Amino acid sequence: PAPTDLRGWWRAFDDPALDALVDQALAHNLDVAQATERVRAARVLQRHAGAPYLPYLKASTDQVIDPDASASYLVAGFDASWEFGLFGRAQGTRREAQGQLDADIADLQAARVTLVAEVVRNWIELRTAQRQEALLQRIGDLRSRQLDLLKIRQRLQLAPAGTVDQAVAAAAQAQAALAAPRQAINEAAQRLAVLLGQNRPDPAWLQAGPQPQLGAWQLPGTPADLLRTRPEIARAEADVLRAAGELGVAHADRFPKLGLDASMVWASDLNNNRKYTSDNGLITMGPMFDMPLFDWGLREANEHAKSHELKASVLAYRQAVLQGVAEVETALGTLQQQAQRERHSLDAW
Repeated sequence: PAPTDLRGWWRAFDDPALDALVDQALAHNLDVAQATERVRAARVLQRHAGAPYLPYLKASTDQVIDPDASASYLVAGFDASWEFGLFGRAQGTRREAQGQLDADIADLQAARVTLVAEVVRNWIELRTAQRQEALLQRIGDLRSRQLDLLKIRQRLQLAPAGTVDQAVAAAAQAQAALAAPRQAINEAAQRLAVLLGQNRPDPAWLQAGPQPQLGAWQLPGTPADLLRTRPEIARAEADVLRAAGELGVAHADRFPKLGLDASMVWASDLNNNRKYTSDNGLITMGPMFDMPLFDWGLREANEHAKSHELKASVLAYRQAVLQGVAEVETALGTLQQQAQRERHSLDAW
């Protein structure tokens, strides 16, 4: 068989109803919608991550009164500043924003992967329970038919005493066994409704249909290739990038902030106590220098803390890779054993 597409693996069941359910769930699931909005928010912030290090202009007006209440001034002007983002501050800020965006993208992918798996699992459980209900209903009908025949035989004195009672008990047990698949049908339908963002199951789901059968398929690639599709590893990688950005900002906080400042102020004397008014304007421009002094030790401690957090993120990434390798290897082994079990079960049947 042709290799199975890992991004559309459920299509190997060749079930149009299942394909439609998965498409509907991806479009209307609330968890996926929340993760999508978080990605959009992170993408907007990442796109403007360098904005704090661009020239900044602010316009303002104010009214100033002398302390002796002898004059009132209308002040208007512009203030401009431009921080250069030296010592790795701008790069650290960009890394933080990119790491947050990558983490939200990984969370969105994880939500989609989990959603598809849950929809497929619940759909198969629903169809399986419906099949079990049909078989148990058939058994119940046969038990009821057997009871009717035994009653006739008893009237003809062809059945021993107690046989009818045993048949009555068997018929009652057959009817009681129907409760389990019916409960499973209701639970699977309710879970599907939640996954698809609906407040009630679709009545069409409760109509018995064919059980999905996995046709000819082939799992491509090696465990290393499968690891690239795991969102938790991408999430751990994004956490490393974000921690590196936080360390870069903490390192830059130990150094002065350098930039340029400029202002243009215009003031008009609005004086009720004097007969004349005067207008004055002033333009200033100069360097900006912000140097940490007495809290330098705290900034140094913060940098050391962020360095340890970065190391922890790297270790968490390594742990995620190791866990991913173990889970992939275990899943491949389980798949192989399940295939052998299925083959032996068919032979036994």
